[in-house]
Formats: sequence, C-alpha cells, structure tokens
Amino acid sequence: MFTGIVEELGEVTAVENLGDSSRFRLRGAVVTEDAKHGDSIAVNGVCLTVVGLDEGEFTADVMAETLNRSSLGALKTGSKVNLERPMAVGDRLGGHIVQGHVDGTGTIVGREVSDHWEIVRISLPAGLTRYVVEKGSITVDGVSLTVVEAGPDYFTISLIPTTLALTTLGIKGPGDPVNLEVDVIAKYVERLLGPGSEESVL
Repeated sequence: MFTGIVEELGEVTAVENLGDSSRFRLRGAVVTEDAKHGDSIAVNGVCLTVVGLDEGEFTADVMAETLNRSSLGALKTGSKVNLERPMAVGDRLGGHIVQGHVDGTGTIVGREVSDHWEIVRISLPAGLTRYVVEKGSITVDGVSLTVVEAGPDYFTISLIPTTLALTTLGIKGPGDPVNLEVDVIAKYVERLLGPGSEESVL
C-alpha cells in the first residue's frame, strides 16, 4: 500500500520489449537505498515488483495487462517518473490509501498558470466519473491530490510549487497521458450497496 506522497523524480534508463511484456530499468537513489529483490515500488502510480538492483537503479517487469491499462507503455529511455516505496506499518498516512492499481488513464487537457500554483484539467474516462467527487481524493501518476472540480467527463486539481517541482505533473502538458486511481473506499461502498445489499449489510 502507498500514500501518494512521491519520494523522488526518477528516470527510465532502459526499456526492453519482450513481446507480451516489457522490462524497465529505472534510476532512483532514494527508493533503492533499502530495496530488496521482490519489494514493491510505485512507478507513476503503478505498483511494480523489483526483480533486479544495481547501484541506485532497479529493474521491473511489466506485463501486457499493465501496459494496456496504464500509461507505462508510453515510457521510453529518458522519461521522468514518480517513485514511491510502500508505506511501512506505523508510518503517517500523508496522502490517502493508494493501492498502486491503476483504474484507467486520463489526458491533460489544459493548465491554468498562476504566480504560485496551477490548476490542471484532466479528462476522465466515463467508467470512473461516479467515483470522483469535489474535494475527494484521487491519485494522478501516483500523486495523492484533492479534486477541485468534478465535471461530467473531466476533473481539475490544484498544484502547489512543491508538487510542480518534484513530480511529473510539473513537466507534463496538454495531450500527455496520466495514470488515474480513484479512492478504493468508494469502490467498496458501491459494491456493498449494489443488488442484494439489503440482505448482506446489517
């Protein structure tokens, strides 16, 4: 489990196409300092398993399902990525509960620049609109954020200078894809309140 508080802006150093999957090599001095084979690291909000480690870099295999459901398939050598290690038991939950399981991708459609912050507008897949509410939580490229406005096919977020400087959201522009993970609590509530919930929920 993650919190959506990005620890560092890493970089893709190699991409190997394996046909039905890909192998990524990524640089991240902070997230690899105590990493071990088999550990999890979130890359742009996608939970990946460490399969190799070497001097501040780690390797992860990405299967076709992940490539199809996320924006990782668009990464190439030199791409910047948001990196976060899993939350340890007893740590503060600085963001919100993030599983690292991407629900879909959106596209940045506009940015409103101010002196000290930016409002970013992102398209929202139809199947996810019911989970996004004003002032609710959403994960964008692994960053825990608060929804400013929830529209019928989009939402907006407000980014402070720290987020702009230390994550991919400061360098992505209109047309760029982003990974989206909605609040898992909303999905469980919907499931519980579905057909037959009157009998199962007491």
